[in-house]
Amino acid sequence: MRIGQHNYIKQLKLHNEKALMYVIDTYGGLLMSVIRKHMFALPQQQEECFDDVLLKIWEHISDFDESRNSFQNWAAAIAKYRAIDYLRQYRREPVAVDIEDTVIAHEDQMLTEVIEREISNEIEKMLSCLKPADRELFLRLYVEEQDMEQVSREMGMKKEVIYNHLSRGRQKIRKEYKIGRGA
Repeated sequence: MRIGQHNYIKQLKLHNEKALMYVIDTYGGLLMSVIRKHMFALPQQQEECFDDVLLKIWEHISDFDESRNSFQNWAAAIAKYRAIDYLRQYRREPVAVDIEDTVIAHEDQMLTEVIEREISNEIEKMLSCLKPADRELFLRLYVEEQDMEQVSREMGMKKEVIYNHLSRGRQKIRKEYKIGRGA
């Protein structure tokens, strides 16, 4: 069977490898440019991230809904968020450096700072569509990883109210960025 623009999504859902090859040929450049944009500081990790993006598309194609988004946007969103995940992962990995390699340590520190700044900018951009109170909830719970009990006490809100704010905030972010649940 010949895979083309009219049937590649259906064939992907049937896990036809030729459809995945079509996606690589058609959208590979776009996906790599999205990855490179976010992972410019980690060129050695870009190819691995690209492979991971293709795996996510393969595994989650059943979550793709043509009525909500174009495949191109959906796949680009997956690439963007996988690249951000790679940046976070790199930031958390300890870097072992010899005493003689202080120049490398300084470069790694600068690289980590650049990555952290990129992640912060992306988070700020993503949360900018939320009200200030909701933005604070997202930052405390998802970025600072504070405990729900602590946030509830400090903000004087019941947990149920916080969960409602988070749910509405996630919906608003999805709508703003047209992100499907599988992305």
